[in-house]
Amino acid sequence: MKKLLLILVSIFLVIAIAIAYVGYRAFFASNTQGETTYIFIHSGEGYDSLIESLEKSGSILDMRSFKLVASAEKLEESIKPGRYKISPGMNNRLLARTFKLGWQTPVNLTISGNIRDMEKLASIVSSKIASDSLSVVRALTDETLIDSLGFNSYSFPSIFLLNTYEVYWTISSADLVKRFKKEFDTFWDQKRLQRAEEIGLTPVEVSTIASIVAEESNIKAEHPVIAGVYINRLKIGMLLQADPTVKFAHKDPSIRRILYRHLEIDSPYNTYMYAGLPPGPIVLPSPEVIDSVLHYTEHKYLYFCAKATLDGSHNFAVTLEEHNRNAQQYQRAIGRL
Repeated sequence: MKKLLLILVSIFLVIAIAIAYVGYRAFFASNTQGETTYIFIHSGEGYDSLIESLEKSGSILDMRSFKLVASAEKLEESIKPGRYKISPGMNNRLLARTFKLGWQTPVNLTISGNIRDMEKLASIVSSKIASDSLSVVRALTDETLIDSLGFNSYSFPSIFLLNTYEVYWTISSADLVKRFKKEFDTFWDQKRLQRAEEIGLTPVEVSTIASIVAEESNIKAEHPVIAGVYINRLKIGMLLQADPTVKFAHKDPSIRRILYRHLEIDSPYNTYMYAGLPPGPIVLPSPEVIDSVLHYTEHKYLYFCAKATLDGSHNFAVTLEEHNRNAQQYQRAIGRL
């Protein structure tokens, strides 16, 4: 009887060890292969959609063991929408809990280029998050939301800084706008706010000048000098006469040369017609250009004109007479083309 009991206990132990080993392997052994891939779960999608996506990805070695662990983790009852990173070496327990608990991998949202309106910004944003372009446009033009953040439709673009941001794919359009406002507040720290106050400008006004400067030249070394020209004009009450603002007023950035007929448009952005700054940025400025305005070059220049070398650089002048000579040289160079 003792011998039989010992045999039965041994068999039980072997079975228990085998079950434990199989269970351990099912939960904790690596069950992913290939290169890193991403699974997208949209709002309203459930367990079946997840299984279909995983099967299509080809990243799971043994779907049977994954389903077993998913059942043990009660994954069917709670699947969070999101963008999930599937890396080689992940086990079933980690996979199941990733989808169940919403352990998303953030996306890098890069705001770059010449962004002149909310539609273009919405197009860029919607390509990186779950919300479609129309939903993003609605948030970017929501007057109630804009007003709650302390802006109006003219000044609102100044909260969007050209940069790269880490966000979750499932972030709502409204929450994304609020996130940009937080980034704006972080950028405009005490040091920058103090500097803006020293030169007599608000953050929105600095961003507005920066947007004009960015459109005037692609040469970084010229940015603080051009900023100095416009600030000098503001100080003496001179019209800014900034060509980029006229292009913006016409909503036509393709205009190559500003002609007299272009200056007839009645718009607050026509700085040939109205004194002072336009009501808001004409493009989204980069932090670097904003800083070039805050630390503009102090000089006596009131004018600048593209050089006859046609390399994108500019000649700067103190007097109108000197400026006219520079302009004539440039016109002759254009004429030779």
